[in-house]
Amino acid sequence: MIWGIDFGFKIMGIPLWHWFVALLVATAVYFALVLAKHFARERLAAWTARTPTRWDDFFYNTFVINTRTFFLIALGIWLGSLTLSLHTSVHHWLAVLFTAALWVQVAFWGNYAIAFWILTPREGRDGRTVTAYQAIALVIRILLLVVIGLLLLENFGVDIRGLLAGLGVAGVAVALAVQNILGDLFASFSIMLDKPFVVGDFIGFDDGNSGTVERIGIKTTRIRALSGEQLVFSNSDLLKSRIHNYGNMSERRVSFQINVAYETPLEQLQELPGLLHDIVTRQEQVRFDRAHFARYGDYGLTYEIVYYVLNADYYLYMDVQQAINLEIFHRLRERQIRLVGQPQAWATSLQGLHLETTGAQGTLSNSSA
Repeated sequence: MIWGIDFGFKIMGIPLWHWFVALLVATAVYFALVLAKHFARERLAAWTARTPTRWDDFFYNTFVINTRTFFLIALGIWLGSLTLSLHTSVHHWLAVLFTAALWVQVAFWGNYAIAFWILTPREGRDGRTVTAYQAIALVIRILLLVVIGLLLLENFGVDIRGLLAGLGVAGVAVALAVQNILGDLFASFSIMLDKPFVVGDFIGFDDGNSGTVERIGIKTTRIRALSGEQLVFSNSDLLKSRIHNYGNMSERRVSFQINVAYETPLEQLQELPGLLHDIVTRQEQVRFDRAHFARYGDYGLTYEIVYYVLNADYYLYMDVQQAINLEIFHRLRERQIRLVGQPQAWATSLQGLHLETTGAQGTLSNSSA
C-alpha cells in the first residue's frame, strides 16, 4: 500500500503496478516523440530552407510536419501494452488498431508526397501544365485511397479476395460499357502529357477544319474556327487525326512565284534575282533564302522567291508579303517589265480568298509553309 493505493490489486489478472508501468511507458514514448518533433521543427526548418536540394524539404515536411498526433498516441499505447502480459486476443486487437492508425498515417504521408512532387509549382510550368499535373495527382490520390482502404479492411479481418474479384468483374463490365468514354479520358491524359498542342495554339486538320484551341476537356476538345463557330472533337478521334500545329512555329517559310513576259530583255532577266533579293531584304523580321528563274511557264517566265518571316504571326506574314508584292509591282513597272498571269487568274484569286478565310497558310500563287 503506497499513498493509499493498493498496487497488489489486479486488473484483468495483471497487478496494478504493471498497469502503472505500462502507462508510464506509453506517456514517455508519446512525450518523447512530441519533443523530438518540436525539436526537429525548430532546428531543421531553417536548415532545409538554406539547402538547394528538394529531398531534405521533402523528408522534413513529410515525416516531421505531416506526422499526426493520433499516430503518436497509438504508437505510445502499443509500445506500452508490450510491457503487459495481456491475453492474446487483446494484444491482437491493439496491434490491429495500431496498424490501422499506421495506414491512415501513411495516407497522410502519401498525400503530401503527391502534392510535393507533382503539384508544387516549379520554374517553367505554365497554367496549362499545372492543370495537367493536377489531373494526374487526382488519379494517383484516388488510387492511394483505394489501396489504403483495402489494406484497412484486410487489417480488420475482412476477406478482400472476394471483394477484389467482384470489383474486377464489375470493373470489366463497366469498362466495356463506357469504353468510348474511357478512351477519351486516356486520350485527354495523353494530350496533357505529350502536349501535341495546348490551349491557344492554332491547329489544322487534313479534312480542312482549323481553328484556335480553346479548351482541352476530359472527353472533348473545343476549337474556335476562324469563321466563328465552335468545333467540338472527341479526344480519341483527335489523336487519330493528322494535326498541323501552327502554334509551335518559330518562323514561317514563304514561297511565291511571279511570271514575266517572254519578250523581257535578257539583261533584265539576269537582273531580276538581285532586284528581288533587294526587295525582300528591305523588310524587317525577314531572312532571305533564294530567288531564281525557275522555269519556262505556259504563259510567262517563272521566278520563284523563298524567304522566312522570323515570327509565326500570320498577320505579320501578310503585311510583309503585301509590302513585297507592292514593291515588286512598283520596281517592275519602272523598268517596263510586264507581269503575266493565267487565264484562270480570277478563279485563282477567289480560291485564294477562300483558303485564307479557312486558315490556310497560302494560295496557289503565294504559299507559305
